[in-house]
Amino acid sequence: MSVFKDNWNGYDGKRWRVSLRYTDWQGKKKQHDKRGFETKKDALAYERDFLAKKSKDINMGFGVFIDVYLSDIKPQIKLNTYRTKVHIINTHIRPYFEEKSLSEISPTDILQWQNELLSKRDENDKGYAQTYLRTLQNQLTAILNHAVRYYDLAKNPCSKGKKMGKAKAKEMLFWTKDEYTKFADAIKDKPISYYAFEILYWTGVRMSEMLALERGDINLEKRTLKIDKQVQRIDGIEYTTTPKTDKGNRVIELPEFLCNELEDYFGMIYKIDEHTRLFHITKSYLHHEMDRGSKAAGVKRIRIHDLRHSACAALIELGFSPVQIAERLGHESATITMRYAHLYPSVQRTMADKLNDMFHDESDFEDDDESEESEE
Repeated sequence: MSVFKDNWNGYDGKRWRVSLRYTDWQGKKKQHDKRGFETKKDALAYERDFLAKKSKDINMGFGVFIDVYLSDIKPQIKLNTYRTKVHIINTHIRPYFEEKSLSEISPTDILQWQNELLSKRDENDKGYAQTYLRTLQNQLTAILNHAVRYYDLAKNPCSKGKKMGKAKAKEMLFWTKDEYTKFADAIKDKPISYYAFEILYWTGVRMSEMLALERGDINLEKRTLKIDKQVQRIDGIEYTTTPKTDKGNRVIELPEFLCNELEDYFGMIYKIDEHTRLFHITKSYLHHEMDRGSKAAGVKRIRIHDLRHSACAALIELGFSPVQIAERLGHESATITMRYAHLYPSVQRTMADKLNDMFHDESDFEDDDESEESEE
């Protein structure tokens, strides 16, 4: 018998113990023991889930499979991404589905879960943002896809229903050059703020990439900026990691005026060398400066990440292709860059005007041909 009362370590038969043998994924026989269960029912449930997990049985509890999923993906993603997944799962997915087995979850269960989330409201009668609802949907879909791909679940029940939420927000904010110039003038009283935002706006780097910059990453003679790391803060501890994506490793060409400004900034830093961090500031500091500068300049408040949108929009306005812009910004593909194409609506008018010019040019050419024929 694998479940029995335990007399070890003073339990005096008041607790239950699981002791069992199982075959692991390599076909090797293993022994497993677990003590301290208050009831036989708890011990039997643990035994059932443990064996299901080890045998890849799709009848395992969904809560147990969530732990399997997180264990499987943890080595493959960044710590911050992992922690975000854990928060989303434990807050919005695990509580609803954990009492069901993996194989029991149906499209109807998915629909009811969606409806529950769609109906939730805060004290201001405001529901979850459409983009956040899509994030929750995608996470549940990813868990069940993992079960299909690696644990022989026949089909993902999410595939039959409608996706919840929207993939992108209704409006993507950005600053024009004039708006940014007003903002930059308003924060010039704090050099570290001014130069940080100059880099963010004119290069389009991510905030985490900017915060990781060292003196050696900028070559003033060649006018280049090297991006090969980013800063992440987790539980108050700062970590330096690789960029967000593989394409994040890149070298950005800098405009001459920005190199001149950065040379001035380097002269302000005490005992600077190749490994000196250029910006010993936090994300919260930058958010505060965005508030201060926007208010003082009288421009709309945008997110710091929207400066990246602003850089992309400016390059679109200058006529660069999505492929060229994607390379500069470190987008994984040019498809991502195309999401920003609507940011400068004046481009549409320019296109229309050029088509108009083309039409009239061709009409004039046809008129000339007719006049030559009549003269003959």
